[in-house]
Amino acid sequence: MLKRRLYTLLYSLLAVLSASAQFDEPLGVTDINGFDQRQERQNQNETGGNNKEIPKGIKVWKIDERFGDRVPTAPDTLSPMFMNSIFTTGLRGEYNTLGNLGSPRISRIFIDRKNDGQFIFTQPYDFFVKSPSEFHFTNTLSPFTNLTFNTCGDRMNGEDHLTAKFGVNVNRALGFGFVFDYIYGRGYYDSQSTSHFNYTLYGSYLGERYEAHLLASLNHQKVAENGGITDDNYIVHPESFNDSYTTSEIPTVLKRNWNRNDNQHVLYTHRYNVGFNRKVPMTKEEIEARKFAIASQAANDTTNTEKKEIPKDTTWLKNEYVPVTSFIHTAQFDNYKRIFQAYETPDNYYANRYGDIGPYAADSIFDQTRHYQLRNTFAISMLEGFNKWAKAGIKVFATSYLRHFKLPANGDTLTTYNEHTLSIGGQISKTQGRTLHYNALAETWLLGEDAGQLKIDGSINVNFPLFGDTVTLAARGFFHRLNPTFYYRNYHSRHLWWDNNDLSKILHTRIEGLFSYQKTRTTLRVAVDEIKNHTYFGQSYRITSTSGRTHNTVGVRQCSDAITLLTASLSQDFTLGPLNWESVVTWQKSTKEDALSVPTLNIYTNLFLRFKIARVLSVDLGADARFFTAYYAPDYSPALGQFTQQEVSTVGDDTADFRVKTGNCPIVNAYANFHLKHTRFFIMMSHVNESIGRKDYFFTPHYPLNPSIIRFGISWNFFN
Repeated sequence: MLKRRLYTLLYSLLAVLSASAQFDEPLGVTDINGFDQRQERQNQNETGGNNKEIPKGIKVWKIDERFGDRVPTAPDTLSPMFMNSIFTTGLRGEYNTLGNLGSPRISRIFIDRKNDGQFIFTQPYDFFVKSPSEFHFTNTLSPFTNLTFNTCGDRMNGEDHLTAKFGVNVNRALGFGFVFDYIYGRGYYDSQSTSHFNYTLYGSYLGERYEAHLLASLNHQKVAENGGITDDNYIVHPESFNDSYTTSEIPTVLKRNWNRNDNQHVLYTHRYNVGFNRKVPMTKEEIEARKFAIASQAANDTTNTEKKEIPKDTTWLKNEYVPVTSFIHTAQFDNYKRIFQAYETPDNYYANRYGDIGPYAADSIFDQTRHYQLRNTFAISMLEGFNKWAKAGIKVFATSYLRHFKLPANGDTLTTYNEHTLSIGGQISKTQGRTLHYNALAETWLLGEDAGQLKIDGSINVNFPLFGDTVTLAARGFFHRLNPTFYYRNYHSRHLWWDNNDLSKILHTRIEGLFSYQKTRTTLRVAVDEIKNHTYFGQSYRITSTSGRTHNTVGVRQCSDAITLLTASLSQDFTLGPLNWESVVTWQKSTKEDALSVPTLNIYTNLFLRFKIARVLSVDLGADARFFTAYYAPDYSPALGQFTQQEVSTVGDDTADFRVKTGNCPIVNAYANFHLKHTRFFIMMSHVNESIGRKDYFFTPHYPLNPSIIRFGISWNFFN
């Protein structure tokens, strides 16, 4: 029934969006498939056809969420790796998850982890709750629609993901659109369903003097928590049981437990540019477009019978507004609410109890917290390249943070915390040109809870030709001296409680280098991290054959010793005729595994044939695998909704080690990936090796991955 509703919704969206009005303002760009709009308009003019071909040009960019600077990017229309875009585990399986679509995740590659923001409870859903700096703004020749849908399983245990995107321009400067995102994973194991909704509206205005971007989103995440299966042998050694079990019949630790997150976000960044006008030569494309416009106007002018010719001696110049200084303001408001609710909890599952909290204290767990933050940034920017004396761009800024938190106290009351901080900083950058680019930003906090914090970030890259191709050498790094975020310092709930007022600032330094050679399709990334006062969550519990897990507890830990983490990652692609082989191998080494554990090796490899059918249908046919060496992977706490470091259990004077390692078990998928004009689709058998070789397929302790599943996915692009 639910799948039928999804299909009905899909077709309804398609019908509504396909009826959108056209607009005829050309942008003079090439479309996402390399189609030349000028040539098409010329063909229409020569044939005299009345059925005008709809232009399909689209520009896509991201923004810097502090300053609103635009960062050009490519639209998500390419076929390679489309089949892996559906996984919560990431394009190359580099994330640990709880197995189900839409479940929390954490990257095994430490340097790729994102820990931005105060509200830690949405961070495990970074694949769904995206930061403004990751959002794609659009500028289009005509209204466009993208519908993407993938599915597997049935109405009892399957997974569905529907995304609808729409964008339109009113004119060259003003554009807007929306994104609807829905994930529903019923789950192949008991009590692990997920349901996520996202509604996002966006708009942009790109005038000569005034620019603005608006982004507003509503998000809801609901996750059923099962605490993992009661005994890993149901997966690893199923022959040890007298009966055989389907995945849905395997007992789990928890039932009727849920984590819910509701959050709303609004970002408005705008700037006013001060500068001057000057005459500059048109580009070849602009000259051709201008000639075509003059000829079209002459041909359509019925009041004048004389044929107008394009002057041959025209000096093709255009007016260009050159901004010199920008005055920037960015306002961002984020509002969050998190609830952990449990109606059934096994006896002795938790080690501690901290009184009756919340409206359902008598018969269930109802832990809640709320948070909102208002951030305002004011900046003045001297723009790059406006004259020979200003080769780099320079910004100075000040940012005000107003943070508000609510946590339970004993009874039904909520304790309120308010934090107000002020920071100042500056940035110098060079983004123009082909050879050298650099960026350096420094920010320090003057007032409030975060007084004394310091962030210094920098990057540089050099591009130069070598043997007929381009070599890129890049380096980036940072030094951060930051307070542990609020929920490491304060958290109150029925079974977890702390007020840590003595935590030290975290000192984190990273130096990272990158070498990329396009001709051999080789990329090498090397990084060194040095962390002092690393702050994390530690979790321990007991495992018994009769009661499952007991004496569960989570606490905040801070490692005062310096931790060094080394990372080296090699990406290499090969092509031999239709045969393609793509691989990424990452090596990591932590000097303190009990505080920061990482796998020594993480490997992704993809072997496939690439060919065309009837010269129009592009096909990738192959199989890929992801693998990592065994290590004490981060555990997961349902009560906190966070990944934690595994710890030895201590109850009174009794100490026992119930930690488990995961890894050394490859996961293989076989797929056929297709691309036909504006449509991408695939069919896949995921985890095809489920019954072959090792069966301890856990990415997170006690949370097995899904069995072998046939999956389908499709993505349409429409221009109307």
